[in-house]
Amino acid sequence: MRKILFATSEVHPLMKTGGLADVSASLPMALSEQGQDVRIVMPAYRKCLHELGHIDSVATIKLEGYHLPVEILQTTLPGSGVILWLVHSPHHFDRDGGPYSHPVGHDWDDNAARFALLSRAAVALATDEAGLNWQADIVHCNDWQTGLVPALLAGREQRPNTIFTIHNLAYQGMFSYDTFKSLDLPDALWHYEGLEFYGQLSFMKGGLIFADHITTVSPTYAEEICTYEFGYGLEGLLSYRAEQGRLTGILNGIDYQVWNPETDTNLSKTYSTKTLRNKAANKLAMQQEFFLPENSDSLLIGLISRLVSQKGIDLAIHALTNILEAGHDIQFICLGSGEAQFEHELRVLRARFPDRVAVTIGYDESLSHQIEAGADVFLMPSRFEPCGLNQMYSLRYGTLPIVRNTGGLADTVVDASDENRKAGLANGFCFNDASVVSLQQTLLRAVGLFARPRIWRSMMLTAMQQDLSWNHSANAYIELYQSLAKR
Repeated sequence: MRKILFATSEVHPLMKTGGLADVSASLPMALSEQGQDVRIVMPAYRKCLHELGHIDSVATIKLEGYHLPVEILQTTLPGSGVILWLVHSPHHFDRDGGPYSHPVGHDWDDNAARFALLSRAAVALATDEAGLNWQADIVHCNDWQTGLVPALLAGREQRPNTIFTIHNLAYQGMFSYDTFKSLDLPDALWHYEGLEFYGQLSFMKGGLIFADHITTVSPTYAEEICTYEFGYGLEGLLSYRAEQGRLTGILNGIDYQVWNPETDTNLSKTYSTKTLRNKAANKLAMQQEFFLPENSDSLLIGLISRLVSQKGIDLAIHALTNILEAGHDIQFICLGSGEAQFEHELRVLRARFPDRVAVTIGYDESLSHQIEAGADVFLMPSRFEPCGLNQMYSLRYGTLPIVRNTGGLADTVVDASDENRKAGLANGFCFNDASVVSLQQTLLRAVGLFARPRIWRSMMLTAMQQDLSWNHSANAYIELYQSLAKR
C-alpha cells in the first residue's frame, strides 16, 4: 500500500469544467478500491462548500508568499470513503464563477496566486508540514494548476516521488515575469531549465521538467505531444523525457457505477447486451422531448461538447448542414455551450431544420445520459483529443462513436471498415483529415450501415462488451508508482 496525494483543481461532482474532474474522482476511488491510501487535495471553492455542508477543520498552515494562514478542511469524496482535503482561503477561492474564470467569462486576474497557493498547500500536506500525521509516498499532480508542486519539491531531501499528468497541453498556465516575482518563488526556478518559457512563467513546464514521471491520458496523445503539431513549443522537452523513459500514456477509464445502461436512473428504459431492444425506448423519448418525428429509421446523431474549435464544432455544423440539405434521413441533438459564434450557428441550423435538429445551450448531467442512451451515433470530430470520455460513455451505451483518428479517440474507436467488421472489431467510425469532406463522408457511411440492422447490432454489441472501466488503468498507475519507488 502506498500513500498517494492526488492534487487537482476540480473534482466531480463538486466542481467540473471537463474530463479532469471526472478523472479526479474516478481514479482515486479506483486506486482506493485496489488498497492504496489515497487523499485528494483541491481548492475550497464556494460551490464545494455549499454542496458538502458540514466539513471538519483539521489544520491551519502558514505558506510562503501569503500573509494570511490557510485552513485545511477535511471530508470524504461523495459516494466514497476517499479523504478529501480542501484548501480554504476565502480571498482566493470563495467567489462565484468557475474555478478559473469570472462569471462573465474572462480568467481571474489572480489565477497564478490562486494555484500557486494550491501547489504550496499540496507540498505542505505531502510532507506532513500540515501536522496531520500523514506523509505521501507519491504526489500525483494534474495539469498546469498543480505544475508548481514538482518544482517546489524537487530540491528537498526525503521528498515523495512526483507524477505529473497532462490532461490537455493546450492550457499551460502562462504568466509574466512580474507575476513570478510576486509569487515569491525561488529565484533559481527562473531558468530555461526551470519555469521560464520564452520570457514567461509556465506552470505546466514546472511539472514537465521536475516531475519524476510524466503521464498523459492516452497512449496516442503521449506520442502526439512529442510533435510540432501538438507540442505547443514543448515538444523538444517532451521528446527528451520520452527518451529518458519518463513519459507514459495511460488511457483513462470511466466510472461504471455512474455510466451503466443497466442501472442508469436517468434513462426512460434501462438495457444491456441481453436486452438491447430496450435501447429504442430511449431514442423515442428523445424524439418526443425535442419534438422530432418519432421515426426509428432516422439515424439520430448526438453531440455533447464544449462548443470550441478544438472539438471540431465548425466541421460538424457544416457537414450536417450539407447532409440535411441533401435530404438524408438524419436527426441531430446537441447539448453544449462555448464560443458565441458556434452557439449562434447551431441556433440557425435548428431554425432551418426544426423537425431534424434540436439544440440545448448549456449543460445538463441527466440530459447527457439520456442523449448517450437515445442516440444511434455520437459525434466527436475533435481536431485533437487527449483522451476523451464521451466516446467511452457512448461505447458503454451501444451508441457508435464517429470520431477523428486522434489521441484517445484513436485508442478506443475501431473503424467500421469491411476488414474490421469481419474480424468482429468494429465499434464506430473514424476519419483522418480534420475537414468537412472527410467528416461528411464518414457520416454518410454511418447512414448507409444503419440501414443494415444485423451489422449495426453486431457493432453495438462489440462496443458494449469492451472493458472501459478504471481497473486496467488503475493497475497501470499502481505499477508506475511501484517502479518510481524502485528508482
